[in-house]
Amino acid sequence: MKRIPTNIITGFLGAGKTTSILSLLARKPENEKWAILINEFGNIGVDGAILDQQGAIVKEVPGGCMCCVAGLPMSVGINALLAQKPDRLLLEPTGLGHPKEVIAKLTSESYRNYIDLKATITVVDPRHFSDTQYTDNQNFQDQLALADVVVANKIDQCANEDLAAFEAFTAKFDPAKAAIGKVEQGQLDLEWLAIERTERQAQHSHHHHSHGEAAPLEEFELAPGETFARRENSGQGYRSCGWFFAADQVFDFSKLFTLLSNVNAQRVKAVVNTERGCFAFNVVNQVVSVNELSLNGFESRIEFIDKEALPWDELEEILCSLVTAQS
Repeated sequence: MKRIPTNIITGFLGAGKTTSILSLLARKPENEKWAILINEFGNIGVDGAILDQQGAIVKEVPGGCMCCVAGLPMSVGINALLAQKPDRLLLEPTGLGHPKEVIAKLTSESYRNYIDLKATITVVDPRHFSDTQYTDNQNFQDQLALADVVVANKIDQCANEDLAAFEAFTAKFDPAKAAIGKVEQGQLDLEWLAIERTERQAQHSHHHHSHGEAAPLEEFELAPGETFARRENSGQGYRSCGWFFAADQVFDFSKLFTLLSNVNAQRVKAVVNTERGCFAFNVVNQVVSVNELSLNGFESRIEFIDKEALPWDELEEILCSLVTAQS
């Protein structure tokens, strides 16, 4: 078996990792089959639903850092994807995950004959470099330290001082980065995927952390008569709550947009059936972006992530009230 070229696409919450992977998939060689292992902090699996329609082979590891629990969820996911004999493998760890253990797994004896680990690409929002909530975060620091390529995303939304702070921060690394990029809409350069990996050191030791009592869920099966399920998670000072709604639950688009615009959560993402069709909602700093998806009869997924627990019961009541009809 030939070794599969593999890249880790990492970055903190809201940096634009999924958007970046979507951009790569849209421009990949037509004759190639790509596989993606997605790891989300929450248990709902929103990103997988978005990427699944792009023609890639997608496997999800929900419920927190995929290198935890002795690495078993990660190994199962990788093995399932390698069995499909893809031309390229991409891994998207959770924005709250630490890349050190993921790199160690991919370069271990178990995978060295099957995986050719190329550049790790870290996507960042330059506006975060003026916020100690990010710059003091150990995972944020190590996502940058271990990157071969660092990409400033959303530069169209940044001030000159944001870009200057990004450039000053990335100029300090030794060894230097193989490439520094500045893009809009996650438009990563395909050539960055071919850059060889350099051995780099993390600034901090990785400590496995708790992700709540519930085991990660691969699939949801609603009981007869149930219209939704709710799952919560916690770890590294963050809390998440997500809802999975049956396919016959149709949401009011305008009211949902208004709700997501007004919820003060650090991160909200959703794939939702509405009376206008199926849409992906991505919310960062109460700014909502929306993309229409070509999905039919799909189970809606909505996930909120914040430093503090939000009034989940109240949010649940509101979400249920936004269901307008049954298809």
